[in-house]
Amino acid sequence: MITVSLCMIVRNEEETLPRCLKSVTNLIDEIIIVDTGSNDKTCQIAEDYKAQVFHYTWENDFAAARNFAFAQATKDYIFWLDADDVLEVDDHQQFQTWKQSSDLTYDSITMDYILSKDNQGLPLYTLKRNRLVRRDRNFQWIGFVHEYLAVSGNILHSTMSITHKKERAYTDRNLKLYLQRKEEGTVFTERDEYYFGNELYDHGRLEEACYQYEKYLDLEQGWIEDRIAACLKLSDCYARLGQILQQKLALLRTLTYDKPRPEFCCRMGNLFVASNQFDQAVYWYRQAIFSDRSESSSMSIHDRSNTTWVPHIQLCLCHDRLGQRESALLHHQMAKIYYPDHPSVLYNEQYFAESAN
Repeated sequence: MITVSLCMIVRNEEETLPRCLKSVTNLIDEIIIVDTGSNDKTCQIAEDYKAQVFHYTWENDFAAARNFAFAQATKDYIFWLDADDVLEVDDHQQFQTWKQSSDLTYDSITMDYILSKDNQGLPLYTLKRNRLVRRDRNFQWIGFVHEYLAVSGNILHSTMSITHKKERAYTDRNLKLYLQRKEEGTVFTERDEYYFGNELYDHGRLEEACYQYEKYLDLEQGWIEDRIAACLKLSDCYARLGQILQQKLALLRTLTYDKPRPEFCCRMGNLFVASNQFDQAVYWYRQAIFSDRSESSSMSIHDRSNTTWVPHIQLCLCHDRLGQRESALLHHQMAKIYYPDHPSVLYNEQYFAESAN
């Protein structure tokens, strides 16, 4: 049977670490915990789960810490998690089956990373990450923040998933790391330029984010999925700043990289709704519903809302404004199937009930 080392970097994770380790402990042959400076019960909890605990001096470099953790592993494969991740029951069973029936054929195995779920417990935001890698390939983590595992060779895209259950509020930790590195004169990679823009965007520094996204896009380098995402976020920044022309231009820039994605189509529909051009909006929301994401990268983020309840809610609005009640009601019923408790769905339910009387 294949043997697996679990490698984690942690700090002050006493609230989430037990849940994480409990979900995987009987699948793992070795637990490596690299603690970067906890002052709570994190290390004691790790030891309770028979983990090998290593104390590591934090250097503001996530990749360095993860590479140190990987270097302590001794088993066939290395599996990595964060403390607020869990392996749900169905995925636990798949993992056990894989471990018992497989050999060392694959260099890396990806799993879906479920970032959030909808009100019915179905995955909403997902992406794939390289989760299991052969130790003898010596794959390395890259990036002092928003790090990634650089892999190559024979890769299996599995149906297993890791579920992210974040408990803590987001902080400005990553933004501070980028600002510090900027101050120190660190030369950013194109990936750093993109994620620096994201941190500025997430913290409401919109004008700086616009500048950063424009700078990144002008490089004409990097992963196409990052470039498309940068265009979408740049468009959102300009919208929040009230710069409508720039908003439209940034949105249209995504078409220089690929055919219209659902996210693009919904945003185009929103622009036409804002100017009361409901016929045109209907076209774009329909395109969102029928857009094919199969040709986009399997490793990119997938947002199921842009092909399900979001365009249906908007189509309900558009058809109602156009006096097409039957079509409006149809799309309301479709949105209700996907998201019955959404405030707009509840409002429309009451609206149609009252108008029927």
